[in-house]
Amino acid sequence: MDRRHDDRGRPADEPSLIDDGVVLGYVPDGADDAALKLGSGARLRTGTIVYSGSFIGQRFRTGHHVVIREGSVIGDDVSIWSNSIVDYGCLIGDRVKIHANCYVAQFTEIDDDAFLAPGVCLANDLFPGSRASAAEMQGPSIGAGAQLGVNVTVVPYVSIGAGSIIGAGAVVTKDVPEGVLAYGNPAVAVTSISEIDVDERVRVRADRARRRRSRLSATLRSTAQRGPST
Repeated sequence: MDRRHDDRGRPADEPSLIDDGVVLGYVPDGADDAALKLGSGARLRTGTIVYSGSFIGQRFRTGHHVVIREGSVIGDDVSIWSNSIVDYGCLIGDRVKIHANCYVAQFTEIDDDAFLAPGVCLANDLFPGSRASAAEMQGPSIGAGAQLGVNVTVVPYVSIGAGSIIGAGAVVTKDVPEGVLAYGNPAVAVTSISEIDVDERVRVRADRARRRRSRLSATLRSTAQRGPST
């Protein structure tokens, strides 16, 4: 393989595009002089702050007002969207997508290809205010390819298995095995992903949505043709 290219044939030194108002290498209070290592091909938008002392792979992408704290390791092709925070000491694999308004607590591990929908919150302090708990903080472990729906909360120490899906609004208080659909408060595994006809479920919901949009469009067109009432 040409060493000037990665394993997908893309240039290993492709240029980065960094907006004005991005801060790279912000030094936290009391920290040492550890450098920030940022791979090529980054796309960082206004308001992003990346602290010193982290290692970030190639083609890292952020929305606006993203904060990446120190001491984290982030893989290649990771996207983190607007107003999300990755606290210090996290391990994030390749091709992970973290949507808007997410909080990833200190010492969280997220494996390759996982997805966090908007508003996901990952906690790391089992008993806030306790010195013993503070000394043993640990975020969740999110398995490869797992998908967490909108506004999911995951408490400290919990593991979510590879390929599992956590339904919107769930509160995950116990480990979730691989390859299951779980939801609720507290979240409970209800079926295996292999038992779900995903294509059929999507088709049915999409057909309903298209019918609603069609009715709405017809109403809007009719209203526009009548013109404003006098």
